[in-house]
Amino acid sequence: MAAPAPDPQPGPDPVHDTSPGPGPVHDTPPGTGPGHGHGPERDSPPGTAPDADARPGTAPDGTDAEAPPGPDPLTVPSMSAGPDFVLRPWEMSDLPLIREAAQDPYIPLITTVPSRYSDRAAEEFVRRQWDRAATGAGYPFAIVRSRDRRPVGAIGLWLRDLPEGRASIGYWMVPYGRGQGVTRAALRTVTGWALRDLGIPRLQLFIEPWNTASARIAVNVGYRHEGLLRGWQQVGDERRDMAVYGLLNSDGPVDGRAVASN
Repeated sequence: MAAPAPDPQPGPDPVHDTSPGPGPVHDTPPGTGPGHGHGPERDSPPGTAPDADARPGTAPDGTDAEAPPGPDPLTVPSMSAGPDFVLRPWEMSDLPLIREAAQDPYIPLITTVPSRYSDRAAEEFVRRQWDRAATGAGYPFAIVRSRDRRPVGAIGLWLRDLPEGRASIGYWMVPYGRGQGVTRAALRTVTGWALRDLGIPRLQLFIEPWNTASARIAVNVGYRHEGLLRGWQQVGDERRDMAVYGLLNSDGPVDGRAVASN
């Protein structure tokens, strides 16, 4: 899996199918296990911090000032990811998926999926996904099998670095969704949509070096291996290296179609 962008945490969350077969998504990766992708997110927007003496909502000279508007809320669309899967917003009916993900040894380490499942913790996870869209942090999707509407994983497009012209994708996949090409289809779908329809100049994925299955999926979709970031991300109780994969809007076709409209 590509390491997911962390959930706005109390923290952050994000997705790649590192399943033994081919999912964007911090489909949480274990080696040849689920796919995962990580995309780091900043806790604060780019820009200069306010003067330390100025109160929120107050101009530097002490006069009242209207707080600047925050990011616009986002509407998470539903999209087809090939003939067999769809991407859609999270629903409270997705709690069984979170239960399955909580039992995975890797997914809770790189996402905010609870390591100890409870209905309350799972409902809070779903609400965090809704909050991420409502606050403009990104587009969180559940990956759902078309024939029986069973959710099998997650993928997210995270926008905290969008002012710098880049966004990250993370994904994860539970065991019964692996080995079916789901992650590849989901990553391809979100990648093409982000580059063509949203016009994002650069997309990036962060994958642990051992996660060769997820790396193959990224390269298959068109991402290029750009280097190794040492000690890039906290995973569990240790900092781990991440390989970075990038794709530019100008790089060429994704899924047989040009990524740029001009």
